[in-house]
Amino acid sequence: MIQARIRKRFPPGPESAPFSLEIEFQASAAVAVLFGPSGSGRTLTLDAIAGFLRPDEGRIMLDDQILFDAASGVHLPPQARRCGYLFQHCALFPHMTLRQNLAFAAEHRPRLERHRKVSEMIERFHLAGVAGRRPHEVSGGEKQRCSIARALIGAPRLLLLDEPSRGLEAPLRSELYALLRLVRAEFQTPMLVVTHDLEECCGLGDVMLVLREGRLVQTGAPKAIIDRPGSVEVARLLGIYNLFEAEIVDLDPQRNLSRLRMGEFDLTGPYFPGRLRGDRIWLYVRPDELTAGPRDGKPGPNRIPAQLLRAVEMPRACKLEFAGDLAVEISRTEFEKQKHNKEWVVGFPPQALRAL
Repeated sequence: MIQARIRKRFPPGPESAPFSLEIEFQASAAVAVLFGPSGSGRTLTLDAIAGFLRPDEGRIMLDDQILFDAASGVHLPPQARRCGYLFQHCALFPHMTLRQNLAFAAEHRPRLERHRKVSEMIERFHLAGVAGRRPHEVSGGEKQRCSIARALIGAPRLLLLDEPSRGLEAPLRSELYALLRLVRAEFQTPMLVVTHDLEECCGLGDVMLVLREGRLVQTGAPKAIIDRPGSVEVARLLGIYNLFEAEIVDLDPQRNLSRLRMGEFDLTGPYFPGRLRGDRIWLYVRPDELTAGPRDGKPGPNRIPAQLLRAVEMPRACKLEFAGDLAVEISRTEFEKQKHNKEWVVGFPPQALRAL
């Protein structure tokens, strides 16, 4: 288990704004994911745990060992922490072959054991055909596999990964995710992963820690956070919702309904426990939960006229972008039938409307 309470301040400079990292969490899951945008403090958190950054205040514990404690002056050097670190750009030694990179990481082991361990990792990570090549002579996926093998060869107690799929093409990303799942299953090494990719969170993470501007704003299982973001800020960070301000006009708990006013239109939604008539709320709904079609006469209940700005064709669907920051995803087949529409209406299924 990793337990961390980290406070680090960076004063303003001639060309830099001040920044403050204040985060406290504990993670015992197999894979914990630090999710957030660039500049939110995710890599700083990894660096503090690894020992590359000394916090101003706080305490960091790995299992029952104190890695850092400001009050008592404990600050173990990186090599004493037994944390494997996978950097964004692999960071393999360019003048060494892949085998030599692994041997360097295993140099603390006895010579015969070192040779055996290196050969074992080369076989396990399918590097036998390229072990004698230097990093610039192999593919991105092979470099990534070698980096993970090098991080694991020292039997770390915790594996830290900073944007592990950054710069990888889609097939290599899938290969990396499969490899990391294999690492989790075979090596039983807990991982702390930095990412801003929601697909990566869902594909790898058992627990998700959402960071924003140096603060932890929500923690939970990825699916739980996606189904129920804790605030407007978290919903915006996830980037997968339509967000609207609305007023509660009426509530009917017996029928599990509410009436909402969004701009000049009224919508029927589910009953929102704990809310009162007249409350202003934020509604969030995923684009794939809305419907879009031609406007035939006057729009019906929960159907709002919308001006189509553009249609973006994606591999599995078509994303329709309407005025007012409204997006709807429909199947490509459905769009082909309707692409000549001049006027559109968007349907809001009542049970798809959720309140923050």
